[in-house]
Amino acid sequence: MIRTAFTALVLSTLLLAGCGNDAGPAALAPAQPITDGDSCHVCGMLISELPGPKGQVYLNRDEAVRKFCSTTDMFAFLLQPENETQLSHAWVHDVAVTPWESPTDDTFILASEAWYVVEHERRGAMGHTLASFRERHHADAFKETHGGRVLAFDDIDLELLAELGRMDADRHNDMQRDEAHGNGMHGHRH
Repeated sequence: MIRTAFTALVLSTLLLAGCGNDAGPAALAPAQPITDGDSCHVCGMLISELPGPKGQVYLNRDEAVRKFCSTTDMFAFLLQPENETQLSHAWVHDVAVTPWESPTDDTFILASEAWYVVEHERRGAMGHTLASFRERHHADAFKETHGGRVLAFDDIDLELLAELGRMDADRHNDMQRDEAHGNGMHGHRH
C-alpha cells in the first residue's frame, strides 16, 4: 500500500514537472468556455458579468473544471492545502490580448507559465485581481501603466492574497469616506 502511494506520488510529481515542456500542454484538459450561467467556485458570483482575468482549475483524477470569477479567487482555492497538492493544471486569461472588461475564451494560458501583476490600480470581479500575462514584457508594460509589481506563479501565496485583501478593504473604506465628505453626505454611507 505504501509502495503504491509512493509510486503514485512520484508519477504525479513527474507529470506536474512535465507541464512546462512543449509536449505537456497538448495532453492537458483544455480551458472551457465561460457561459452566461457559470458561477465562481469560491464566491458563487456569475463569472461572465464581471471584469478582469478569470481562472479555471483541474484537479488530479477529476475531469470537472472549476471556474473562478477572478485570478484572486482561483489562487485562494489553489493555495488551500487540500487543493494545492491535487492540482493538475490551471488556466488564466492573457490580458495582453483580451479586453479587461470581458476577457474572451480563446485567450487562456497555463497559469503556471504566466506572469502576474499585483498591487495595480485595475479592479476585477470583487476588487483586486492578479493581472495575468503570457509574456513578461507585457506584464512589465502593464505595471508601468497601472502600477504594482510582477510575480511568477510560484511567488503567489496566501500571505500575499491576505495583503491584497487588506489593501482592498482600505481602498473601499477610503472611497466611502471620500464619497461621504466630497458629496456633502456627511456620514451617510452606501
